[in-house]
Amino acid sequence: MVTTIITFILVFSILVIFHEFGHYYFAKKAGILVREFAIGFGPKIFSYRKNETTFTIRILPIGGYVRMAGYEEEAEIKPGMPVGVLLNEQNEVTTINTYKKKQLLKAVPLEVSAIDLEKDLYIEGYMAGNESEFVHYSVKRDAMLIEEDGTEVQIAPLDVQFQAASLPQRMMTNFAGPMNNIILAIVAFIVMAFLQGGVVSDANKLGPVMADSVAQQAGLSEGDQVVQINNKKISTWTEMVKIIQESPGQSLMFTVKSSDGSNKQLVVIPETTKGSDGSEVGIIGVQASLDKSLGAKLLFGFTYTWTVIVQIVSALGSIFTKGFSIDMFGGPVAIYATTEAVVKTGYIGIVNWLAVLSINLGIINLLPVPALDGGKLLLNIIEGVRGKPLSPEKEGLITIIGVGALLLLMVLVTWNDIQTYFLK
Repeated sequence: MVTTIITFILVFSILVIFHEFGHYYFAKKAGILVREFAIGFGPKIFSYRKNETTFTIRILPIGGYVRMAGYEEEAEIKPGMPVGVLLNEQNEVTTINTYKKKQLLKAVPLEVSAIDLEKDLYIEGYMAGNESEFVHYSVKRDAMLIEEDGTEVQIAPLDVQFQAASLPQRMMTNFAGPMNNIILAIVAFIVMAFLQGGVVSDANKLGPVMADSVAQQAGLSEGDQVVQINNKKISTWTEMVKIIQESPGQSLMFTVKSSDGSNKQLVVIPETTKGSDGSEVGIIGVQASLDKSLGAKLLFGFTYTWTVIVQIVSALGSIFTKGFSIDMFGGPVAIYATTEAVVKTGYIGIVNWLAVLSINLGIINLLPVPALDGGKLLLNIIEGVRGKPLSPEKEGLITIIGVGALLLLMVLVTWNDIQTYFLK
């Protein structure tokens, strides 16, 4: 159980880091201030600041986010709020503290009456305990803000906010998260190909032959090339498997070219077993050969990623042809339960699971649903068509509706997963 929990957290963390790094990297390239890069949610347990961004680890290690300046942010400081401000020698504000549990030495206590940290960059108000002493201070462009939970972030003037970037830059920033998930999957599948020593080939060459199997007893060996079965030409592994599965208990005449170049004919009678649908199928106890070439291993990352993408898109498309079903979705509970099974298969299975999850995360995030990256891209496209963005009020309302729908779906999916994996 401990191994499963650790694997679950590590896999989720890797997915989140790669996804959010995509947003982070392209936001920085576009000149957008990334105020925080968070792994996890909830109270902060660790923070580190570098290159204008505060990197935090939060207590709930599932998910994460990149907080870009001016992007779905609310005003941090309002009139009447008590704060502490640090001043430099020019009487400019370098730090504003709203965290009540931390008092800064030499901070000037102030009750805010007006503040602008985006355009005119100033703060003014009354000295704490002395309503007759009114002060006005300029705020430095790179001044720090200690938020109410103790997180230190940089203030965000208008020119470094999300909306200040060009439309193509904002679209690329929104798209970069899902794009990074696909890139991660490609890399993971390539790693998997190297770990397993090669890529399963569809060539008509036999791989490892199981001991005491029908294939071994018939005289088949690893490296043999199946040329014909019952005088039918065989050119791929798929063709051979199809004939074998359709012929349980039947005599098949194999024409085989051995690894030494000689030809031989062998009678093979497939053993009968039950298929996934309960029907009888034939097996002979031989595995596909592995293509161990460097090119095959590298290419596998791209081809198998595409295969999984097609499968996921096809499954999503079935919503319109077969109707919606909550069983089509899986939340954290389903992912944890599957991770428990995957851990037993070893590190190759874990790498494969990481890649599949990464593709799922990328595709789902591209759906045109408000609050997801795809929904944000849709708003970008609407802005491009209209020649101007939607009003903040309309965009905020759309986002709230999207978040509400996603939360409802998550609750339903989680309850369905609990019933499936723990109550049945």
